[in-house]
Amino acid sequence: MRLLLIRHGQTPSNVANLLDTAVPGPGLTELGEKQAAALPDALADERIEALYASTLVRTQLTAAPLAAARGLEVLVRDGIRELAAGDLEMEPGDTEAGEAYMVTAFAWAAGDTGLRMPGGESGAEAFGRFDAVVAEAAASGAGTVAMVSHGAAIRAWTAARARNVDVDFAAAHPLDNTGVVVLEGSPETGWTALTWAGAVVGDAAPAGSESGPTGRPLDTQE
Repeated sequence: MRLLLIRHGQTPSNVANLLDTAVPGPGLTELGEKQAAALPDALADERIEALYASTLVRTQLTAAPLAAARGLEVLVRDGIRELAAGDLEMEPGDTEAGEAYMVTAFAWAAGDTGLRMPGGESGAEAFGRFDAVVAEAAASGAGTVAMVSHGAAIRAWTAARARNVDVDFAAAHPLDNTGVVVLEGSPETGWTALTWAGAVVGDAAPAGSESGPTGRPLDTQE
């Protein structure tokens, strides 16, 4: 299966650099609406047969233009929502709280899935719910599936599940709003990342962006 993981369009909380992960969450900014409207053309070469979005409003609004262009139903699933921030909810992303959030997410990707987000879920719970939606899509028989999800969820899950993406790569490579990670594989055989934000994996370079705390590089300096 070809799996397209798409980050939602820009939100007011992205602009304010806040850890905003609770359901239903904010809608899109004017720029976010334009980003969503551009997705059908950006993905014109992809033969998408199934389209998923999370339970957060921003992913459904991002998926809507693509659904309309392809005549697809948006399948809303809680499993691909953002990694829950717990006690860090609505904290600024450029503070110790924001750093703690991303450090925890990438600790999960490195294998410490028993660790809990402060006041929130564990890595096993977060990856388990995401895995379940991916497994559902794979079982449907669709050749190409698009899932509109969230920055931290996409980066951490891909680092945990793709054989050619490690934590260092995912931590250093931000995913802008409506950025896409393309993978190929299955839950049984595993996953290979083909492209990350348009660049072939292995060739991508970090890019500065103002797309919210889950879209920024992780500062790994001591």
